[in-house]
Amino acid sequence: MGEEKKDFHVKDIEEKKPVKLIERSLKYKGSVLEVYDDYVDVGGHKTHWDFIHHMGASAVLPVLPDGKILMVRQYRHALGRFTLEIPAGKRDSEDEDFLLCAKRELSEETGYSSENWEFLLYVNTTVAFLDEKIGIYVARDLKKGEQHFDIDEEIFLEEWELSDLQELIYAGKLTDGKTVAAIQSYAAKFRNA
Repeated sequence: MGEEKKDFHVKDIEEKKPVKLIERSLKYKGSVLEVYDDYVDVGGHKTHWDFIHHMGASAVLPVLPDGKILMVRQYRHALGRFTLEIPAGKRDSEDEDFLLCAKRELSEETGYSSENWEFLLYVNTTVAFLDEKIGIYVARDLKKGEQHFDIDEEIFLEEWELSDLQELIYAGKLTDGKTVAAIQSYAAKFRNA
């Protein structure tokens, strides 16, 4: 009975939308995102909220035959430093399949390909103002090829033990959200594998 009440309560809450969109105005359209000014009604109070639309992305946790995780290190302008991440990239269109995007990004950023894919999870990165959704996959049985990343990218490949990546997370040195979610989910899901 407790579970039924909980499910009913969650459905009841999800059906209520406390915010009514009155008007959405495009303020900026870039190559990766669109920035809008949303004029909203929140329980009778009218105000402006920022909203950023992103067409979504995919990411890959590539597992090498020895169990190590293949990571990419690249410079991130927004942070002004290099970051350690799993390979990832935006979808080419709103309709592009997340898995197809993941396969392309693995190939482009690492040069590897795989026929052994497993869905891991979806992540919404910044839910307060951004609708970006990232589909994250695990790729095994990797076949080595050549990197062919974008002209404005410089990517370095590194092989890491899962436990060492987790230590970087706990030490606050690995902070990329999709990467943290992927590593911790992978560790939990395949702990006994």
